[in-house]
Amino acid sequence: MRIAVMGTGGTGGYFGGLLARAGDEVTFIARGAHLEAIRKSGLAIKSVLAGDFNIPAKATDNTQDIGPVDLVLFCVKAYDNAAATDQIRPLIGPQTVVLSVQNGIDNEQQIGEVIGPEHIVGCVSYVSSTIESPGIIAQTAGPGKIVLGEMQGGTSARTEALQNTLQNAGIAADLHSDIQVALWHKFLAICGVNGITALTRLPMGEIQACEETRNLMRDTMQEVETVARASGARLPEGCVDQSMDLFSGMEPSVRGSMYYDLAAGRRLELDVLNGTVVRLGGEYGIPTPINFAIYAALKPYLHGEPSSS
Repeated sequence: MRIAVMGTGGTGGYFGGLLARAGDEVTFIARGAHLEAIRKSGLAIKSVLAGDFNIPAKATDNTQDIGPVDLVLFCVKAYDNAAATDQIRPLIGPQTVVLSVQNGIDNEQQIGEVIGPEHIVGCVSYVSSTIESPGIIAQTAGPGKIVLGEMQGGTSARTEALQNTLQNAGIAADLHSDIQVALWHKFLAICGVNGITALTRLPMGEIQACEETRNLMRDTMQEVETVARASGARLPEGCVDQSMDLFSGMEPSVRGSMYYDLAAGRRLELDVLNGTVVRLGGEYGIPTPINFAIYAALKPYLHGEPSSS
C-alpha cells in the first residue's frame, strides 16, 4: 500500500514507522531539522510496545513530489487543518482514504469539506508518542491502537482492508459500528486529561491521588458527555466512569499532549479541545463552567508563552 504521513510528529512517526517496517511504501511529510534528520539517518522509533528500530525512510516537505496514494495518515495538530488539508490535495486519487489521526471532534468534517467526504474514514487512535529529538520518535504509553469505521456508521470492504494493513504492521486495529461514539468517547477523555494536566501542571498520578482534583477531572468529562448527548452521540452509560477507570491504570507520570506543548512554549490545541466544548455548549444551551474555566485560564498561553508586559 502507498501511504503518506501528513505530519511526522509522535503519532504519525510511530504508526507510519510501523507500516514502513512492515513493507508498505510510506512517505513521511515533515519539515525543518526533523526532515533533514530523517533524510540523513532514517526514522528511529523507540517504543515500549514495538521495541526500538530504525528504518530508511522517504521524506519530503512537498506533497507534489509524492502523487496520489492509497492512504493518507493525517496527523498534524488540528489548528493546522486548513493549511495541511490544502497541502494533501496532490495525494488524493479516486480511491484514496484519509484517516484523521488527531485530537478533536470535527476534524473529519473539516477535511471532508475540502477533499470530499467520500475519502474520509473515521479513526480514533490511542497512543502516547512524541518527537524525542529530530529523527527520533519515542512511544511511551498507551495501547498503540486504532479504531476504524465509516462516518455514516457501519463498516465496509475498505475499512476491513485498512484493518488488515494495520494489523499486518503490528498495530492493534478494531472496527466500530458507530465511529461517532468512539470519536466522542475519546474526545471526552482527552478533554479531561489534556485540560487538567495542563491546568494543574501535574501528572496523572498526583491528580488521581487528590480527591478534589480527581473530581475536577471527572466533572470536566461529565460536561463533555452532556454536550455529546445533545449532539446526538449515543455514548454508553457510564462512559465517564470507564474513562476514570482507564486513567487509574495509567503510568503515574502520564500527562496530556497539551501539557507538553504548554511547558515547551508551543501553541496549544485549546480551541480544539476544551474550547470546542464551551462553543458547542453555547450552541446547545448547556452550561460548561469547568471547561470554560480551563479555557479561560489557559487562553493567554494559546500561542505560546505570553510576552512580558
